[in-house]
Amino acid sequence: MKIKEEQDLSCGEIEVIIKYPQKDRQVYRIIDFLQSFDMQIKCADDTAEKMINIPDIYYIESVDKKTFVYLENAVYRTDFRLYQLKNKLQTYGFVQISKSCILNINALDSIRPLFNSRMEAALKNGEKVNINRSYLNEVKKALGGDNEE
Repeated sequence: MKIKEEQDLSCGEIEVIIKYPQKDRQVYRIIDFLQSFDMQIKCADDTAEKMINIPDIYYIESVDKKTFVYLENAVYRTDFRLYQLKNKLQTYGFVQISKSCILNINALDSIRPLFNSRMEAALKNGEKVNINRSYLNEVKKALGGDNEE
């Protein structure tokens, strides 16, 4: 992949042009990733409400009917339910890894096998989350394990 950048003082906003010989899975992933930069979800911590950028999210977990959004060094609460976020974010690199957790594939550093057909995902911030075996195919597909599209 070749990347060119150019400053144009007459531009009112950033413009990204993607040239490709064939619109394959990689092109779709790049487009989805770029589109996610303009998306945010409303969250809160103990002091205030905040708009969190989608690419900054590492994973989202539901615990005791509450939904938590995990960033590199912070955790926020959101009023969205996990299934709502899964539906909203799946085209931006998020995949369900257990009944109560969805993971941003772009925050993934590595995966290693555990016992009982489960996997452990190590994230770029050093955190680790478990991938349940019934969700392994979704993770493989999100990582490009199948060549559809």
